Amino acid sequence: MYLQIMTQIKQKVMVGDWPTGFQLPSIREMAAATSVSVITVKRAYLELEREGVIYTQQGRGSFIAETDVMRSELQLAELDEKLRTAVSTARQLGLSDDEITAKLNEVLAQ
Repeated sequence: MYLQIMTQIKQKVMVGDWPTGFQLPSIREMAAATSVSVITVKRAYLELEREGVIYTQQGRGSFIAETDVMRSELQLAELDEKLRTAVSTARQLGLSDDEITAKLNEVLAQ
């Protein structure tokens, strides 16, 4: 569940809904809004802080970190994941790496 919270927050950063300095809901507010435990939200916030997506100021709350660089990094990470999924699917279909590359080049040429 904490991964879903992390994904939702990262998505809001990627699309620009939550800019640099935006204050996140408190852990208690987020727990109530998502119907999960405070511990789950706290874990999501801690992981996001470790990844540099947010920062926390004691007594003030959690905020979105510098998003220009972060947004690009998150978008590239999402692209990497989608490409891995596409390659995995192509391999399951029995395509060789050369065939996968050829298909990608076809798509790029469109």
